[in-house]
Amino acid sequence: MAVANFRKAAMIGCGFVGSASVYSLMQGSVFSEIVLIDANKDKAEGEALDISHGLPFAKPMKIYAGDYPDLADAGLIIISAGANQKPGETRLDLVKKNTAIFKSIIPQIVKYNKDAILLVVANPVDILTQVALKLSGFPKNRVLGSGTTLDSARFKYLLGQHLGVDARSVHAFIIGEHGDSEIAAWSSANVSGVPIHKFCEMRGYTDHDAETTRIAEEVKNSAYEIIKKKGATYYGIGMSVRRICEAIVRDEKSILPVSTYIEGKYGLDGVCLSMPTIVGADGVDTLIPYELSEQELAQLHKSADTLKSVLKDAGI
Repeated sequence: MAVANFRKAAMIGCGFVGSASVYSLMQGSVFSEIVLIDANKDKAEGEALDISHGLPFAKPMKIYAGDYPDLADAGLIIISAGANQKPGETRLDLVKKNTAIFKSIIPQIVKYNKDAILLVVANPVDILTQVALKLSGFPKNRVLGSGTTLDSARFKYLLGQHLGVDARSVHAFIIGEHGDSEIAAWSSANVSGVPIHKFCEMRGYTDHDAETTRIAEEVKNSAYEIIKKKGATYYGIGMSVRRICEAIVRDEKSILPVSTYIEGKYGLDGVCLSMPTIVGADGVDTLIPYELSEQELAQLHKSADTLKSVLKDAGI
């Protein structure tokens, strides 16, 4: 078996999210080789060609459609394959459907590559990260999900817009489930070290309860709003995938809210969800001791219970 090569990545699933992620990775020159795998080989070939035609405007790279044997030396394998939720379908229906898809994908990955880092992007991402961990048998640090990385970016963007400040100067996280039980961690949010409420007051905002509720709800409902208007979300998550891959490939030790298996931290055990985590060449380095208020900690436990209930109902 070939040694895992961090200059090579694989994308399994070439729908909107997979293709947008590869496009973003190409523009960022994160890898020198990316193989695209999809149940529909023509789709994978078409996306590979379309993205490759932009290479004269970027940097040399090999982007091509392949199959599972091509995973052999990939250092990072990204999984975006999965069904989308349809009108009238429950979240549990989606879990069962995508778990079945993962049961066909993960054994193929393991057959050809046991040394890569797995990055799960398919939804529901926390559940599927746990499924990938269980089915692959990989060490816990080498299986992670995109988690609330995009939610946190949306949070920073909206706060930046609200406060009239560069979103990159906003330090704030959405934690817990990537979904309806996610939590805006207001107690530690700040703008370059200035507590968020203090910065709000500097800008003339004093009705903190109303504004925090509005912004948190807007973050949580962002995907629903975008899907309602254009049918799918993919650019934002594509940029999130690129950011996570950069942290891994460059061993940046960046702090990102990725979905990882929690054992004994924050009073939680046996569930994948998102907390600020140091991410580097080994995948998950360690969770940071992130300060939460009593209310936020209670909400985090409730979010974990929600995920555990879904896992139990799906027989995972």
